[in-house]
Amino acid sequence: MGTRAGGRRTGPKCIAIVGPFASGKTTLLEAILARTGAIPRQSPVSSGNTVSDHSPEARAHAMSVEATFATTDFMGEQITFVDCPGSIEFAFEAEPVLAACDLAVVVAEADEKKIPALQLIMRKLDDLAIPRILFLNKIDKAIAGVRETLKMLQPASSVPLLLRQIPVRKDGIVIGSIDLALERAYIYREYAESQVAEIPNDDKARELEARFSMLETLADHDDHLMEQLLEEIEPPKDAIFDDLSADLRAGAVTPVLIGTAEKGNGVLRLLKAIRHDAPDVEATRKRLGAPESQTVVQVMKTIHTAHGGKLSVSRVLSGQLADAAELFLSNGDTTKVSGIYRMLGKDQIKQTSAKAGDTVALGKLDNVKTGQTLSSAKGGIRPLVTLEPPQPVFAFALRPKERKDEVKMSAAIQRLAEEDPSLSLRHNQDSAETVLSGHGEMHLRVVRERLEGKNQIPIEGHAPAVPYRETIRKSAQQRGRHKKQSGGHGQFGDVVIEIKPLPRGSGFQFTDTITGGVVPKTYIQSVETGIRDYLKTGPLGFPVVDVAVNLSDGSYHAVDSSDMAFQMAAKLAMKEGMAACSPVLLEPVMKVEIVTPSDATSKIIALIPQRRGQILGYDARPDWPGWDVVEATMPQAEIGDLIIELRSATAGVASYKATFDHMAELTGRLADEAMNANGKAA
Repeated sequence: MGTRAGGRRTGPKCIAIVGPFASGKTTLLEAILARTGAIPRQSPVSSGNTVSDHSPEARAHAMSVEATFATTDFMGEQITFVDCPGSIEFAFEAEPVLAACDLAVVVAEADEKKIPALQLIMRKLDDLAIPRILFLNKIDKAIAGVRETLKMLQPASSVPLLLRQIPVRKDGIVIGSIDLALERAYIYREYAESQVAEIPNDDKARELEARFSMLETLADHDDHLMEQLLEEIEPPKDAIFDDLSADLRAGAVTPVLIGTAEKGNGVLRLLKAIRHDAPDVEATRKRLGAPESQTVVQVMKTIHTAHGGKLSVSRVLSGQLADAAELFLSNGDTTKVSGIYRMLGKDQIKQTSAKAGDTVALGKLDNVKTGQTLSSAKGGIRPLVTLEPPQPVFAFALRPKERKDEVKMSAAIQRLAEEDPSLSLRHNQDSAETVLSGHGEMHLRVVRERLEGKNQIPIEGHAPAVPYRETIRKSAQQRGRHKKQSGGHGQFGDVVIEIKPLPRGSGFQFTDTITGGVVPKTYIQSVETGIRDYLKTGPLGFPVVDVAVNLSDGSYHAVDSSDMAFQMAAKLAMKEGMAACSPVLLEPVMKVEIVTPSDATSKIIALIPQRRGQILGYDARPDWPGWDVVEATMPQAEIGDLIIELRSATAGVASYKATFDHMAELTGRLADEAMNANGKAA
């Protein structure tokens, strides 16, 4: 095997705190900041005074809705922690953050219901090759033994969960922990450093067994350690620590530490593990492929502050950065730093410079976006991170309550989309709606609250219009004549058209079989223009599709005929002829691919027919143990709030992708409702 890299890494680190919703991430950050002296005391999340979750929206909903940065110092080293949201609706916040982090602390608890959410997080860390430590939180409330808990959690991790501590119990209550590497006990003290103690006699056998299991796992990557275990030779502690550190950095294991963040228990051991074992910026730079010979900066998040303007929270991967420094984007554009700040939640502390490893906010990089790579090299370097937001699953149409706020709303949404690249905004020309799309009902609720609160723009919102269409079932022939005389030149146009249905998906076809010049060639294009204009709104009130129209006959006047007259004649012929063609409403039907934990598959299959869907089949999700993929077709009208029901059935983790499949006839009550909603009676 290869040589072990021993010793402690130095330099500023950046650590992401991730985990399922309500696992205690914000509480852990608060405990870390209190223990390191960055804040005077640890506040409970319920107090509304935590460094993270400082926005009104986060406090109103008691959940993290954005990544929060806080830099502190521990034993002479600077560490920036990033509290990332746990809800899948805000999960994309973590992607640009994780890419530039050295390590992730995964906060989990002994809750089987949260294993799918934990698996989603672990898979993302796998994809980005981010080393991780698992902090098993709320250990004081765990009923099962810690090793049984790890067996339950192991399916969520692609690499072994390596237990580094076991709890010490007294009368069934967890009062401390035993470090299996140090072979030392620590008795918890609330909001204070644990007290070192001898391992209780009752726990010695359990400690030896757990320690041997840890060493066996480490030996899978160290032949010398394996030989020592086989020969029953006690390995030196330094060698064990080197193995723990090397295997963590290589992503071969996920060390597991235990504690209760709410009481500050286990926090110091976690901090020491981060200080000694976490990789530093050099490893992160190599992972991303960043050059070492120049200043390279990776943008992790964009924040628009009320008074300080735009801030780009960034990791300096290499080089030095001074205030007023000029940096280059990958497209060759330039930008200039206007202020360098150390972050502590919503507060910023100004600095004069930043060095490799620092995580800082850079002021007024107006043309810079989240995820971009900046460098001191003229012309820039290739982007180190590619952000690909998942397909939106929830949308609403919005407009300001007062028209005077339209420009203000547009600018505010643009700023919000800069802060959250997973938001999508489009203008629907058919319905004249501005449609905002995101990753769940809460995701868009927070956006609306920020528009109304932070930006003072009252908003009206509703479900986006469904793009219904209409077509015909029968053919008809119709004459249309437009004749008007009002002194001077009159208006005259006369056409005979044949209207026929086409197969679904054919669109519109126009032909002419004019002979003898009864309609001059110069006016045939005008006839087509008039027909196309009519097809924008058919007899049922929606755009008409899958129709063929042939111009077969007509007449003209040498003086009074004109382009406009023939357009009007064509529209008249279409209006009268379409009514005789048995018009019918069409609705878009989507192909839907739902990913769900396997234990909820039956619930998902049951709800699909309730939304007029048809199940095409389901199968195991490739390379995702414990997950299935359900395929179905479903009318677009039924998909609007589908994600709410899917997430309700799956403890918040299911998602879907939808693509257009076909148009289908819609009749009866549902068709009447669609036409009435569109202002057109059946």
